[in-house]
Amino acid sequence: MQETRPFVPWKEMASFMVEAFKGYGVPEADARICTDVLLESDRRGIESHGCNRFKPIYIDRIKKGTLLPKTELEVVKETPTTVVMDAHDGMGMVASHHMMEKLIYKAKTYGMAGGAIRNSTHYGIAGYWTSMASNEGLVGITGTNARPSIAPTFGVENMLGTNPLTFSLPTDEEFPFCLDCATSIVQRGRIEYYAREGKETPAGTVVSDQGTALTDSAEILKRLVDGTAALTPLGGIGEELAGYKGYGYATVVEILSAALSGGQFMKALSGVDENGKPSMYHLGHFFFVVDPEAFMGRAEFEKIAGEICRALRASKKAPGQDRIYTAGEKEYEVWQFRKDKGVPVGEGVQKDLIAIRDELGLDFKFSFE
Repeated sequence: MQETRPFVPWKEMASFMVEAFKGYGVPEADARICTDVLLESDRRGIESHGCNRFKPIYIDRIKKGTLLPKTELEVVKETPTTVVMDAHDGMGMVASHHMMEKLIYKAKTYGMAGGAIRNSTHYGIAGYWTSMASNEGLVGITGTNARPSIAPTFGVENMLGTNPLTFSLPTDEEFPFCLDCATSIVQRGRIEYYAREGKETPAGTVVSDQGTALTDSAEILKRLVDGTAALTPLGGIGEELAGYKGYGYATVVEILSAALSGGQFMKALSGVDENGKPSMYHLGHFFFVVDPEAFMGRAEFEKIAGEICRALRASKKAPGQDRIYTAGEKEYEVWQFRKDKGVPVGEGVQKDLIAIRDELGLDFKFSFE
């Protein structure tokens, strides 16, 4: 499919986003971290978590007071191989960046390390954090809970977040094996993207409180908030297509995100108080880093991982299919296409960017104007 949206150069977009974050009270060093996390989503083609979410998730929440622009990070407990942090409702991306820096150092020193963060906020694409590890030749694993969106198998009430369980594994290729996906069939960010673009959500991915399928994206977003709709877990409704597997993995992420950090979970993460007014989200994240050098060596790990990926891609293809991919390959190819062009922005995102600029009074003119 040919790209028809205008491209904004990476440096131009990054410069604007940093200044915008600063305009809403985020310290410059933190603003640079947050900007890089969001733009990494667009570099990989994960547009549901990139510029598309800049205003409606981060800027709007800062303005509503449900996300604090200054992150007061507290180390609650630390051992040579573990860390527990409290983000005190600051920028989840900033807290996670500090966490991964600590864990990478610990893993290189002791072979493995794990950490958890409580009272946090949305931390962007989970694959950003695991890739911090794989870029150093390490294995990265992370997960996060989120606003209740997923109904348990045989249920219709949104109880669990979309709860990604994410892995990045270094290989001897130009890109790692990176599996970064929600434990629901579709995540809330993708529905936000569909709504912004005026598209329907695929049937079967969202169930109403009456057990019927919903496809109107704007309606779904409203009903997810008022509790009359829920996302279906990986596998779908019921047991026939093994929806219980996605439900189970989502629950694993919920438990690890909350129980390791001593944080909150499920309905307590809704973002509204008992009176229906906006409140802090208090999310939890967990992270694990493994150094293959402590096993049979990084080079051996990367060689075997690469051989497995190449064997999968070289296996027999289904009729009519040209290629078999491994996780992270398509994202790498998106980056090869976009790296010299910039980030593509549709009309909805353009309007958001202009609105932010005008509200802050920034002296900035976009290339698409």
